[in-house]
Amino acid sequence: MIADPLLYGVFAAIVVVLLAVDLLVVHRKTHEVSIREAATWTAIWIGVSIVFGLLIPRFHEGVGPGNPVVEYFTGYVIEKSLSVDNVFLFLLIFSALAVPRELQHRVLFYGVLGAIAMRTVLIFAGVALIERFEWLLYVFGAFLIYAAVRTFRERNDHPDVASSPIFQRVQRILPTTADYRGDRFFVRENGRLLATPMFVVLVLVEFTDLIFAMDSIPAIFAITRDPFIVLTSNIFAIMGLRALYFLLAGVADRLRYLKTGLAIILGYVGLKLFTENIEAVYHPTPLQSLAVIATVLTVTVAASLRSPPVEGAIPPSGIGPFTSRSREPGAKSGEPPRPSEAG
Repeated sequence: MIADPLLYGVFAAIVVVLLAVDLLVVHRKTHEVSIREAATWTAIWIGVSIVFGLLIPRFHEGVGPGNPVVEYFTGYVIEKSLSVDNVFLFLLIFSALAVPRELQHRVLFYGVLGAIAMRTVLIFAGVALIERFEWLLYVFGAFLIYAAVRTFRERNDHPDVASSPIFQRVQRILPTTADYRGDRFFVRENGRLLATPMFVVLVLVEFTDLIFAMDSIPAIFAITRDPFIVLTSNIFAIMGLRALYFLLAGVADRLRYLKTGLAIILGYVGLKLFTENIEAVYHPTPLQSLAVIATVLTVTVAASLRSPPVEGAIPPSGIGPFTSRSREPGAKSGEPPRPSEAG
């Protein structure tokens, strides 16, 4: 069941206005985002998401017997927790490609724009497929369980971005300048149109989000089939991802147990989705699921921050096909690779 198109139109207008204020007013001039600014905007994005969730009953009745407010906040917490894994990969990408700190917000902004468009398509496609082929819920559930096991097994892996297949493929395909040209993605030199390293970084960021969307979107379907709730909770969570990146960048290497927590969350929602139509199995309510997910996230983050820091540690992140090889924490790496100009 699809909500009133006018409702989606209003939500789209809200998103456009918020993003326009972010890009054209607050970050009109390229600059390095401070911890204070990141904390302020993280609070703003979370606040806007909370207000929107509390107002949902005024304009949307929901689909099915569930409480749309609880479903929205459960989906939001799931997506927010899983998006922290994106932060780890962004750190590795920016470090490997030596992205200047003052350019990082700009590339993440356009990355979020692409993620919004991509996830919107994936969500509506998922809703249409589930309505026609309900057995796909078992496939989604099994996939989430597999993702949980893989996340746990790879919790200490450290992807080498420079040797990843996607990075090498982009280098082969795109004629690229040897250095950054401000915040420009393309430049014309000697009559040739060349991509800059900024565009290569953007491609890697979008690819990263596509991989994570394969986990997070089915996870929210374990809570609700309401496409409006799935869409809004997902979009609001990733809209605050840029600010969250700058807020967590300095402590990402301390979150050593977070991957374990994310594996537990993925396993929980996968089992919930896989057993949903099995009457002999107990089915937790969305409110109970929210409590479980919030507890797991809180405990793993608190335990990570209370643990003594490990000298030379780098953020862990296993992302499947993005990973070409792993190295141990504290291993020395060479100079950050940059895309070289194609002949």
